[in-house]
Amino acid sequence: MSVDIFRQSVSLKNPKALQAWNKTQLAFLAHGASTPTHLAKTLEAAPDFALGHTVKAMFYLLLGRRELMETASQAHQAALRAAQAQTISRREQQILDALTVWMQGFPSKALAHFETVLNDHPQDTLTMKLDHAVRFVLGDAAGMRRMVEKVLPSYDNAHPGFGYLLGCQAFALEETGDYSAAGVAGRKALLLAPDDAWGLHAVAHVHDMTADAKGGLDWLKGRENAWAHCNNFRYHVWWHKALMHLDLGQYDQAMALYDTEIRADRTDDYRDISNATSLLSRLELDGIDVGNRWEELADLCAERTEDGCLIFADLHYLLALVGDDRKEAKTRLIQRLHSDASESKSDMQRAMATPGLSAAIGLEAFGDGNYEKAFVNLTRARPNMCDAGGSHAQRDVFERLTIDCGIRAGFLDEASAMLSARTAKRAGREDGYAAARRDLISVMRHPTNCVSKVPAV
Repeated sequence: MSVDIFRQSVSLKNPKALQAWNKTQLAFLAHGASTPTHLAKTLEAAPDFALGHTVKAMFYLLLGRRELMETASQAHQAALRAAQAQTISRREQQILDALTVWMQGFPSKALAHFETVLNDHPQDTLTMKLDHAVRFVLGDAAGMRRMVEKVLPSYDNAHPGFGYLLGCQAFALEETGDYSAAGVAGRKALLLAPDDAWGLHAVAHVHDMTADAKGGLDWLKGRENAWAHCNNFRYHVWWHKALMHLDLGQYDQAMALYDTEIRADRTDDYRDISNATSLLSRLELDGIDVGNRWEELADLCAERTEDGCLIFADLHYLLALVGDDRKEAKTRLIQRLHSDASESKSDMQRAMATPGLSAAIGLEAFGDGNYEKAFVNLTRARPNMCDAGGSHAQRDVFERLTIDCGIRAGFLDEASAMLSARTAKRAGREDGYAAARRDLISVMRHPTNCVSKVPAV
């Protein structure tokens, strides 16, 4: 056994492999584009490293793509063979056990194994981040916060993972509504780990949730190096900046960021698709003509209707298909959702049943201009939307669509109540979207005082 950078025993004897493994872990924590390169070097130097194969499989699972399930399965089998070929630690076995139940369709059960590891090894920053990532996919904000706070007393400023832990704490605090503490933790995270894009982005979330778009732009300005090294997560940070411009009514700046940064590489990674579709949806709800930008997204998403890995991904694929009115592809995706939901065996199939189906039917109805049907179904999905995964900021596109459908269908009292609930989550501060919808509802209630028009789709 060797000891890695986070003071954990690992079944590596080759110093070259250990060095590459340490780089892999640090890159993963920083959302670094170099992560797969370092992992490949680790496994090249130590092909029988079970934990390396285990983490490789988990990385592929987190990508949420049907065609990569086989690659993840192959890495899982390699990990099992390696664990049989040589003795591995209890910690490494627990992480492998977490992968096994995850591969069976139950990431929720993987969390119990991660928790066992962190009970015995609270300074294991890698497992902390894996636990954090799975809870993010499952929409378990309270669990994220609980696990970070559980291990936090075991860290000090000298621990190489402390900055990244604070970045995770900042995000968990923000998602559970403790915005002041989240801002403090995120700023400290970046001081200790200048490449901690997750911590930087957690502070951006704080600005979003406190209706402080100008402060958010000031926060991001000059800190581009904190996310320049990232994998496609860098597009997500640019997306946050675009949302800030959007809230300030600076539509040209938002559109420019869409073209030059957010869709600079036209990938079909679901996270990139979610950035793009949710931004275009927000722009159109504000009455902005987005040109032919839906077309390239719909071309990609029409090829992913059978994916079924994550309901969060499916709903954003559907946004693109609705945006470009791809009737056949919409039908295929919703039929597949019905099929998966009827089984409801795995964690994701259950999420496809609730809130997935109602949300999908609502989105389709929105695209068809049937705002009453859209409002009824989106409202049905609304109490459970956190189970789709993602963050408050990401899920807000569905909240906006629900409210706008309510306004267009004439459910003004209901839409007003939703606006109030949305503002309450934002420390009681009304952002640009809420203020505009309040004005619109007032105009619709007193049409003789003023002439208005609901923003065009």
